[in-house]
Amino acid sequence: RQRHLTIPCEMCIRDRTENLSSADGEDRGGHAHFPYEEVRDFFYYCNNYFDPLDEAAETLAAREGLRPGHMQTDLAAYLEHRHGVRVRVVAEEDTDGMRSFDPAGGTLTLSAQLSPSSRAFHMAHQVALLTHGDLIANVADSATLSSEDARAICRVGLANYFAGALVMPYGPFAAQARALRHDVEQLQSRFGASFEQVCHRLSTLQRPGARGVPFYFVRVDMAGNITKRHSATRFHFTRFGGACPLWNVHEAFTQPGKILVQLARMPDGTSYICVARTVYKRGGAYLRPDRLFAVGLGCETAYAAEMVYAAGLDLHDERAPVPIGVNCRICERHDCRQRAFPPIGSRISVDENNRSFVPYLFE
Repeated sequence: RQRHLTIPCEMCIRDRTENLSSADGEDRGGHAHFPYEEVRDFFYYCNNYFDPLDEAAETLAAREGLRPGHMQTDLAAYLEHRHGVRVRVVAEEDTDGMRSFDPAGGTLTLSAQLSPSSRAFHMAHQVALLTHGDLIANVADSATLSSEDARAICRVGLANYFAGALVMPYGPFAAQARALRHDVEQLQSRFGASFEQVCHRLSTLQRPGARGVPFYFVRVDMAGNITKRHSATRFHFTRFGGACPLWNVHEAFTQPGKILVQLARMPDGTSYICVARTVYKRGGAYLRPDRLFAVGLGCETAYAAEMVYAAGLDLHDERAPVPIGVNCRICERHDCRQRAFPPIGSRISVDENNRSFVPYLFE
């Protein structure tokens, strides 16, 4: 016997938004009210590019002669000579966190647990606050965020943006990215940055008149939670629930440290070159486990000639791309064997006498 179950669309949508309102901080109109989500949306709508901050960071790096690849040394000297701030690197038991700034004592304390690239980044973050705090505040105020918590988070995010732009100045970085065909590991060596820092910076190269390849950037934990997401592409990320299990950012956890490349296609027909690799955040002690994330970077196949990772991909075989989606709840693919849930509003087909390899059949 075959039965058809119709999911009441309006009821589902109402229940979903009510649940999100209580669990995820959204109102009934679907607007973000979690401060972090609100700030993420602001960065997304700005295309993850802030021209005043980017140009200010590049100007500062050029004026002070800060050398890409030598930022840890140069920034420490700059902070001391220009701002009277001494940088101290201390054992973790002697500090409360990764970075601590004492304005009265003129001391920036960094944890010895940080890698050299992370130390340079935190110094650059402090430079942002000391030299362009007013500019950062003005940009944050332009976001018209709904709470002081969101505005504070936004200011931190914008200072981080400035830091990335200072360590990897737009002009030199964009030129090297093009010359190296966006080889992340080579860019790491040239700029003394981490894999994650380079991927994030690549997703920001959207300066008018000097745009780079539009990339998406994402960081995912082992539970599938998206902890960072930025996109200058049409690629969409799920805000709630898990991402598509067929996306190679999840497979990266099975091969830690290895760069994986995937040719993938979204339901709208757009194909992407997807790069993924795990990154570690060291715990620093036996009883503190390391934190493991997967970083994803990708662009549309239209930019394949500019991507070293396109080598060996068959871009002309229509069967080659892996069919991925945003999230099972909103993915309309009928033949996906990895589907975890039927899409919201779908009409489910249940056949008690037969079972398909596809978990849910729907019209």
